[in-house]
Amino acid sequence: MEPPATDTTPLRVLDVSGTDYRRAFELFLVGTDEKPRTHARLSEIASALPRRRVLLDLGAGDGRTTAHLAGYFDRVIAVEPSAAMREKLRTTCPEALVLPEPLDRAQPPEPADLVHLSHVLYYVPEPDWLPIATRALNWTAPGGALLIVLQNPDSPCMRMAAHFTGVRYDLRPLRDRLRAQHPSHGYALETLALHYRTPTLAEAVDVAEFMVNVADLATLDPRPTRAALTAYVREHFSQPDGTYAIGHTQDMLTVRRAPA
Repeated sequence: MEPPATDTTPLRVLDVSGTDYRRAFELFLVGTDEKPRTHARLSEIASALPRRRVLLDLGAGDGRTTAHLAGYFDRVIAVEPSAAMREKLRTTCPEALVLPEPLDRAQPPEPADLVHLSHVLYYVPEPDWLPIATRALNWTAPGGALLIVLQNPDSPCMRMAAHFTGVRYDLRPLRDRLRAQHPSHGYALETLALHYRTPTLAEAVDVAEFMVNVADLATLDPRPTRAALTAYVREHFSQPDGTYAIGHTQDMLTVRRAPA
């Protein structure tokens, strides 16, 4: 059933540990090409490392990407503060040492040859991005790589989030600050074009709501309505064949730590 155009219900604040978030996330995963395309690129990055002893996945979520990368490394450490996500993580990647602390308090037991920080900075205040990235870089072994992944600021997904919330994330200033502090390391910023597709408007709106939750909707007064989001999805994401497609190009910042 299509969402009514006059639905003035405010957009939901999706708790990452809640059932509404998990349902929207699963809808997103079913319709996106993110996992196969991202995993293929991650395989290339992992294969090119000079050593593959330890993987450190920061904010590992349900562990699907952790499990994909695990096969390239001798040992896996995963940091995940959400109890619901940890439960899935332990099933998906049982070989991982799972640390439950938040990133600012986690203490991995050894440096890693690949430190993976993917789609986590949305939930970190921007003034704390540099301290978190610096901690992650300190956990990266000499000659290893820190990989930070976030939505591209000009992707259709991020333009939608900015339209409704004013929030716009951008990895480029973080790259520049890291390079200013650590000029001996190597820095590369690449983009990966990704798309979510669905045949129904209702699912497109649910996933769009999930995407807009990269901002803290609880701080908005008033919150955007379902009707406004539905109208935006119809206008910007409808396709000639009656389906819906939302581009969510992501940025991948690789910091290659200088050898010892």
